[in-house]
Amino acid sequence: MFENLQDRLGSILNGLTGRGALSEADVSAALREVRRALLEADVALDVVRSFTDRVREKAVGAEILKSIKPGQMVVKIVHDELIEMLGGEGVGVDLHAAAPVVIMMVGLQGSGKTTTSAKIAHRLSTREKKKVLMASLDTRRPAAQEQLRQLGAQANIDTLPIISGQSPTDIAARAVQAAKLGGHDVVILDTAGRTHIDEPLMVEMADIKKRSNPHEILLVADSLTGQDAVNLARSFDERVGITGLVLTRMDGDGRGGAALSMRAVTGKPIKLIGVGEKMSELEEFHPRRIADRILGMGDIVSLVERAAENIDAEKAAAMAAKMAKGKFDLDDLADQLRQMQKMGGMGGIMGMMPGMAGMKDKMAAAGLDDKLFGRQIAIIQSMTRAERTNPDLLKHSRKKRIAAGSGTDAAAINKLLKMHRQMADMMKMMGGKGKGGMMKQMMGGLAGKMGLGGGMGGMGGGMPDLSNIDPRQLEALQKQAEAAGLGKPGGGMPGLGGLPGGLSRLGGAKLPGLGGGFPGLPGLPKKK
Repeated sequence: MFENLQDRLGSILNGLTGRGALSEADVSAALREVRRALLEADVALDVVRSFTDRVREKAVGAEILKSIKPGQMVVKIVHDELIEMLGGEGVGVDLHAAAPVVIMMVGLQGSGKTTTSAKIAHRLSTREKKKVLMASLDTRRPAAQEQLRQLGAQANIDTLPIISGQSPTDIAARAVQAAKLGGHDVVILDTAGRTHIDEPLMVEMADIKKRSNPHEILLVADSLTGQDAVNLARSFDERVGITGLVLTRMDGDGRGGAALSMRAVTGKPIKLIGVGEKMSELEEFHPRRIADRILGMGDIVSLVERAAENIDAEKAAAMAAKMAKGKFDLDDLADQLRQMQKMGGMGGIMGMMPGMAGMKDKMAAAGLDDKLFGRQIAIIQSMTRAERTNPDLLKHSRKKRIAAGSGTDAAAINKLLKMHRQMADMMKMMGGKGKGGMMKQMMGGLAGKMGLGGGMGGMGGGMPDLSNIDPRQLEALQKQAEAAGLGKPGGGMPGLGGLPGGLSRLGGAKLPGLGGGFPGLPGLPKKK
């Protein structure tokens, strides 16, 4: 998501921050590059023009050019204007209306309306504890209604029984009536799409709107369509009147032109973004967090939220207890690898860590991609229980059997065992009585700076229950992280001696194959 733009803007702005003073010519040259980067990202021309004009207006003031670090000031201005272009504050799906609240999904065929309808229903039922009814109004596409019924069964969401021969407007009226009788809080109407905008489609949408009186009309658009998505949004808004936008396939969009243009052109908020194919892979759109990601400042709040959703609290407590005793076997390592996979893999986590976005290319060059996790888990699963508990049993003949079972070779097994030994030794260091303060210092320093209190105080206090953190406290995290120096490109993690650059207080723990350090990943200080 936004990789191309992130790389281009990062290099442009890094060139500015390294200078002691900036002239108007420097700012103009940088803005020319910014304009080119935005146009290459498929952002609408008028949006780019107004964006660069606003940045220039604020950046060329005398008080800016005479400031101590003018380059950083320009970065801040670009950051603030990016947030403004993306919509200022995040806006979620509005459910403040009499039940059942009707949400009407509109868009072209193939944009992902049906899957997105099911994702929204899943999100509302699991997070908001709402009783949701879904109804497919698509009578043209073969098996469209059956597709929604199957998605409903998969996500345990009620769907309206299919009656053949009914018109879309009749189905809409029946869905609202069924929701009232069934005590549902929300009704999601999945309307039909076309391959292009035409008059019959717009007439049908207007009729459905009249019969169902929706509280929210969400336009689902494929982010990969770029500027064409802006024209689509404008057309639907003029004829039907949309209340918000949902962008699908954001995980596959390296440019981000649709996201950056649609809010600025239509004035309608982007409410949700699809970041994967799974039911849970739908996120709220937060302009500040997206701007932080684009400028390589990380996204601590989203990382904490993702951890809260994916980390098993009981397993984490059991792991903490084992680590306190200095125990860490191969089953524990496999659990850690699975947790990282659930949180988006190495790339997903690194993209959200402040100042770490640039590490992804280095990691890929070193062979540290997300496929590595799968191979390592396969190796561990090919071992017997005794071997996983006691890796010292693994001699040559056993390694040959494991290599054959996992489709790898002895070298891959040796690398995994070396990584496990290093992590196990680190756990002993952290769990030992003499050095028990090490983990507390590492986790407690980060937690204290981010407003989580002493709950992350390492082995003694255990990890906090992230699911119980107040949402307002989560929102305050980013500001506190920025104040602590986390939000600056290249800024360090508190208590960790700076990232990327090594965990200085742990003696410089290394990520295998790389020079920089990274918390919670394998590595040990070199023995002298």
